[in-house]
Amino acid sequence: MPLSVALSSASPPAAPSEDEAPAYGRALNPAQRSAMEALDGPVLVLAGAGTGKTRVLVTRLAHLIATGKATPGQILAVTFTNKAAGEIRERVQKLLGRPVDGWYLGTFHALAARLLRPHAERVGLTSRFTILDADDQLRLMKQILTEANLDEKAAPPRAVLATVERWKDKGLRPEDTLRDRTRLAGGRVPEMYATYQERLRALNACDFGDLLLHQVRLLRENPAILSDHQTRFHYILVDEYQDTNVVQYLWLRLLAQKHKNLCCVGDEDQSIYGWRGAEIGNILKFERDFPGAQVIRLEQNYRSTGHILAAASGVIAQNTLRIGKTLWTKADPGEHVEVRTFWDGEDEARGVAQSIEELHRNHGAPLGSVAVMVRAGFQTRAFEERFIALGLPYRVLVGARFYERQEVRDALAYIRLVFSATDDLAFERIVNRPKRGIGPTALTHLHVLARAKGLPLMEAAGVLTPEDAITPKARKTFAALHQDVARWRGLLGTTPHADVAKLVLEESGYMGLWQTDPSPEAPARLDNLKELLGAMAAFENLGAFLEHVSLVMEATENHDAQDQVSLMTLHGAKGLEFDYVFLPGWEEEIFPSRRALLENDLKGLEEERRLAYVGLTRARRKASVSHAQSRFLYGSWITPLPSRFIGELPPEHVRFRKSGRLG
Repeated sequence: MPLSVALSSASPPAAPSEDEAPAYGRALNPAQRSAMEALDGPVLVLAGAGTGKTRVLVTRLAHLIATGKATPGQILAVTFTNKAAGEIRERVQKLLGRPVDGWYLGTFHALAARLLRPHAERVGLTSRFTILDADDQLRLMKQILTEANLDEKAAPPRAVLATVERWKDKGLRPEDTLRDRTRLAGGRVPEMYATYQERLRALNACDFGDLLLHQVRLLRENPAILSDHQTRFHYILVDEYQDTNVVQYLWLRLLAQKHKNLCCVGDEDQSIYGWRGAEIGNILKFERDFPGAQVIRLEQNYRSTGHILAAASGVIAQNTLRIGKTLWTKADPGEHVEVRTFWDGEDEARGVAQSIEELHRNHGAPLGSVAVMVRAGFQTRAFEERFIALGLPYRVLVGARFYERQEVRDALAYIRLVFSATDDLAFERIVNRPKRGIGPTALTHLHVLARAKGLPLMEAAGVLTPEDAITPKARKTFAALHQDVARWRGLLGTTPHADVAKLVLEESGYMGLWQTDPSPEAPARLDNLKELLGAMAAFENLGAFLEHVSLVMEATENHDAQDQVSLMTLHGAKGLEFDYVFLPGWEEEIFPSRRALLENDLKGLEEERRLAYVGLTRARRKASVSHAQSRFLYGSWITPLPSRFIGELPPEHVRFRKSGRLG
C-alpha cells in the first residue's frame, strides 16, 4: 500500500448497517467490527497506533457475554497493567449496563497466582504462599551468596538476581541452565539459582517470575489440571501481545490448545521492550503457531494528522521484522513533520524551549499538551535546566528528574564530601555505596564518637583507635575511606574539578558497581553518571557546580503548577499521546543507540526504528524532530551525523529548518 494512502480521502469498505449491529458495536469502523465479531478460532488483531485498540478489546468482551457465546467465568482476558484491567472492566460493565462477576481479567502475574493457589502443592508450595517483592528477593539472594562464600564484587547480588530473572522469563528452570556459560559469580549462577529456588520453597514463597514458571510446569506435568484449565477457558484474549516474553507465550499456548479461541491484540511495530525480555517473535509467528488464524488489521488512525502518519509509515517500512500495515486517516494532512538542525545541544534545548513558549503564548496551547521525548534518560538534563531557567513548569514521566536519580544523588554525595568534610548526610549516603562491610554497630559507634569529640563523621572516621569498640576490619575500612577523601580533596587545587570527580567515582568503586551490573537499567545509570561529569566541566569550580545543583533542586521542589510540559524517554511514551511532540537528539550513536547496535546488530536497529515510530505516532497535531551538528557528550565535543531515521522520513511529508545560529 503506497504511503500516499495516509492522505487519501477515499471511503473505507462499506460497513454493515447500524441496525444490523448491537448498540455497543455501531460506532465501530469495519475493521473494528470484524475484530469484535470474529469470536471463534485464533485471531490476531494488528492494532496500529491510535486505531482504537481499547475499544475493540472492550466491545469484543462485551459481545462474547451479550451473545451468550461465553459466561464470564469462561473468559480469560490478560492485560499488562492493573490500570488497563480496571479500565476494561469498567467499560465492559458500562456497555452491558450491569456488573460482570466471575471472569478472569487481570495481569499475567495476577491471573497466574489465582490459578496456581488451588494446586500449589504440586510445585512444592501451599495455597497460602507469599509473593516476594524486589527488596525481599534481593535480600534473599544476598544471604545465599554470602553463605556460598561469594564476594559481592565477583557476584553482585543484583546482577545474579537479574540473570535468574532473565532465565525465568525464558521459561528456564535451574536444571535448564547448567550449561550456561555466564562468567558471573565464577560460573556458579546456575547453582545459586537452584539454591534460591530451594530457599523460596522453604519459605513457602515465590517471586513474580515463578508465577508463570510454576504455571507452565504445573500444566505440563499434570494432564488433568491442564485439561481442566483448557476446558474452563473457552475464550482467551491477550492485550499488548508484542510485549509477551517466552514463558508467557508458553503458558498461553498450553491454555489455548483445546478450544483454540485465542485472540491476541498487538502491534509488532510497537515492540520496544526486547531489553527486558519481550520477544517480538511471538507475534510474528502467530499464524504458524495457530494454523488458519485470521489476521485483522486496524489501520484507520484517529489520533494523528496525515503528514505525521505518512512520515512514521515511511520510517517503519524499512523494518523487515514485521507483518505489515499502513495507517491512514480521514483527518486533514495537517502540518508537515518538522526536522530542525541546531548548532549544539544547548542550542537545541534553547530552541525547543522557545518553541514551547511560543505555542503556549501565541497559540494558546496548554503546556500539558506538549511533550519532549528523548532516547536516553541522560538527555533530560539539558532540557530540565533550560525549563527551570525559563520558569517553564515541567514533569518527568516514568522516572525521576535528572538530579533526583539514585546514581546521580550517590555521585553528588561523594562530590559533596570531597568538597566539604563536614557533610555528614553525604557521608552516611556513600559509606556503604558500594558495599564496604560497614555494619550498623560500627556506624552507631562512629556516631557516638563523633558527638563525643564534636567532629563530623568523616573526621571521626580518621581518629578511630584500637581502643574503640569496633572491629579491626571496620576500623581499617573507615581509615581507608578517610584517607581517600583527603587525597581527592587535595587534588582540587591542581586538577580540574571534573577530572577529580571522575577519579572519585572510579577509585571509590562506584562506577565499577554499575559497570559490573548486568541489569537492564545499569547502562542508563552509567550514562547518567557520564552526563553528570560532563555537565560539571562547564562550571568554573566545584563549589559553583554544587551551588547550581542546589538551585536547580530548589526550583524543582517549587514547581506545583498543574499545567506542565511532559519530559520522558521514548520507552516511557508508549500508550500516551500529545498535541505537540518534540523529538530531540536524532543523531547516530544516540538514536539509534550505539549500545543497541553493538549488542543486537540488525535486531537492535529494528527495535530502535520501532522507537522512532512510537515517538512520531504520539503526536496528534505536530511532530518536531531535531539534531545537533555538535554535542558536548561525556566530557568531550563530538560532531555526530544526523540519525539514519531522518533520512528515512519521506521528503514530501517533511519540512527542514535550521537554527538561527546556522543562518
